[in-house]
Parts: sequence; C-alpha cells; structure tokens
Amino acid sequence: MRKFDLWNKVTVMMASAACVSALGACGNTTPVVQTTEPAVQETAAATETEKAADAQAAEAAAPTEEAQAETESVGEGEIIVFAAASMTETLTELKDTYEAAHPEVTITYNFDSSGTLKTQIQEGADCDLFISAGQKQMNQLDRNASAEVNTEGLDFVDENSRINILENKVTLCVPEENPKNLQTFDDLADALKDGDILFCMGNSDVPVGQYTQKILAYYELDEEQLAADGVITYGSNVKEVTTQVAEGSVDAGVIYCTDAYSAGLTIMDYATKDMCGQIIYPASVLKTAANPEAAQYFLDFLTTDEAMEVFEKVGFSRVN
Repeated sequence: MRKFDLWNKVTVMMASAACVSALGACGNTTPVVQTTEPAVQETAAATETEKAADAQAAEAAAPTEEAQAETESVGEGEIIVFAAASMTETLTELKDTYEAAHPEVTITYNFDSSGTLKTQIQEGADCDLFISAGQKQMNQLDRNASAEVNTEGLDFVDENSRINILENKVTLCVPEENPKNLQTFDDLADALKDGDILFCMGNSDVPVGQYTQKILAYYELDEEQLAADGVITYGSNVKEVTTQVAEGSVDAGVIYCTDAYSAGLTIMDYATKDMCGQIIYPASVLKTAANPEAAQYFLDFLTTDEAMEVFEKVGFSRVN
C-alpha cells in the first residue's frame, strides 16, 4: 500500500471514531424541556379558591332580607305622640329638629290635658308615645301600677320603655297689672280666704288642677266652698288657665313655669314640694303602638343633651 493511501485510511478511521464518540455522548444526554403548565394550573386553582372565599365572605356580610327590613323599619314612618299641653312649644321645636335630621320620619302630635289624652288612649285612639304631665294618668294605663290607681286593670304601657323624662315647677302667675298685688302663695291663700279674688285653676282631672288642689289643701282651704262662692273658675287644661291669666280675665292662676315662660307671664312664686310634691313627666311607648320602634327612637332623642337644651330654656329640668 502506498504511504499516501495508508495515511488517508488512518485519518478516515480517526474521524469515524470521533464521530461515533460524539454520537455516544449525545445519546447518553436526555434533552430537558421546561414547561410552566403545572404552575399555571396551581395558580389558577388558588385564584379560584380566593374568589370562592371572597364570595362567601361577601354573602356572610350582606344583611338578610329580614335584617334589612328590620333596619329600615327602625326610625321610619309616622310617630303619633300624645303629650301634655304644657309641652306644646318645646315639642313643636324638637319636631322640626328631629324631622330635619330624619326625613324618613313624620311626627304627629296631639296636645291636651293628660286626663283627656289618657281617656282617648283608653278608648282606642291611635297613639305610639304618651307623655303625661303627671304620674297618675300614666299609672292609670299601666298594669304594674297600684290597683288603687289603675282601677280598671288597663294594660297600655310598655314598662320596658317607661321613664321619667322631665321635671316642671308649679307657679303662681298674675296678669301684667297684678290687680290684687299678690307676691306669694301665702298672699293667694289670704285673698281666697277673704273671698276678694277671682282665681283660675285646672280641672280636677288634669295634673295642674290636681297639683293646685294639693296647694289648697296645704293651706286648709275648701275648694268646693270657694267654687260655690264664685271665687274659683276652671280651665280644662293648663293652656286655658294660662290664657285666662294672660288676658286678665282673672286675678291669678296656678300654671307651670314652662307655660308662664311661653306666654310671657311674670312668675310671682314657686310651689314647694311640701305644697304639691314633685312635678314629674313620665313617658312611655304604648303596647298598642303601630310604630313602636320609631317611637322608642324618638323617645331616646328626647333624653339627649340636644333636646334637654330646648326643654331647659323654658323651665323644664332633668329629673333628679
């Protein structure tokens, strides 16, 4: 063999061996194909879980139809309030304040003597909230009161809502000229004994009249005899007594300080607790109320500092 051919053969053999070696190396290496499919699936599953959790939380947080209906009913609709005539000015002002803050509420008042209001409630008049100028009229509607007072066993008062909301004062007031020159209740008692006066008081079925009866008894005066002698005249509620004094048709009258303030009358004297006791105004939502929730909400408002400022500027005070 020629030297040139031998060299070529060796070269070819070496080249073939290198190729085989390379192919062997290639065959022993497994190609790695990277993919994100498992991670994508895991992320998607987590997202779906979070969405489900969020939906469950939102559903739990959302109010039920019953709860939503209950929330909407509190503090809404018409509230019918029966209140003592002596509260006319203050409650009228507070109505405007309350309705401005709660446009979903309408307050309807019925002002009169507490005795008249009690009778109307007893006879079936629509009323959500009752505010009396005396405990007697409220007790007559409260089954928890003494049978000596609630003689008919009436059950109108929601005892869980009943509170003593205000205190008032009984006063001696005279017309602007003060024709009999009365300065004190002692002066009034002397004038009544002398029969030299025309005095106005509330009827016996209204609180202001009952307080006045106690004052007469304190001075040992006989109301029936004084009335028979033409010394006493009557008003069906405190506003009527106030009007007679303001117009000068009587020489003096016993009214609340709140009514004296509203009418611009001069207060000559204040009755003491020994004369007629403490003048407390109880309030209660009624069991027959058509809108008890809203009535309670309004009653709560009447005990706030905001409402008390209105009451106090005419002479009412918090109950001590």
